[in-house]
Amino acid sequence: MALLPASYIDQVTEAGGVPVLLPPVPGVATAIARLDALVLTGGGDVDPANYGAAAGPRTARVHPERDQAELELLAAALAAGLPVLGICRGMQLLNVARGGTLCQHLPAEAGHTPTPGTFGSHQVRLAPGSQLASILRPGNGADPAGLAVPTAHHQAIDRLGEGLVASAWAPDGVIEAVELPSGEGQHPFTLAVQWHPEAGEDRRLVSPLVAAAAGG
Repeated sequence: MALLPASYIDQVTEAGGVPVLLPPVPGVATAIARLDALVLTGGGDVDPANYGAAAGPRTARVHPERDQAELELLAAALAAGLPVLGICRGMQLLNVARGGTLCQHLPAEAGHTPTPGTFGSHQVRLAPGSQLASILRPGNGADPAGLAVPTAHHQAIDRLGEGLVASAWAPDGVIEAVELPSGEGQHPFTLAVQWHPEAGEDRRLVSPLVAAAAGG
């Protein structure tokens, strides 16, 4: 069974896009030729084998077939110059695809993982001058008060992947967003966040993705 929360679909639709759900099956990357953008959604943990590590005791809900399908989709999307948005697991997968590694479990007191089935909230600090800041803080990339975001994750980026630039951090230093600067043929909109914009009312990440997909 392949499931996706309707909130992802609703955000894309409300932004003017037409969502297409892709199952994690062999050969799915060929669909990229008919798409305008790619969203890598949240979900279970990325198989540590993808970054050369053994699974820790807290690593769970690992689906190697999903990893493989999404890594192939991501590679095809970047090669085709499509805009890409990663969310939670999607950010972790982007990091792994670029040769980075993950911290397999964050301490409970870090506050990133709320009660199962719910979302917590914490502040993130945006990097002034980043693409993310231009989207969330147009005209003013710095905000000492930070930005409250919905959160639900127990893993995070450890070693940053090649070419990626961190553009947001939690108060404890956990990387909360990354960008892939334009180059190597990829689309200039390649952005991923550790939080869950689909769990809140903020549409400011999905709307520019759809605009980029439409050539805006």
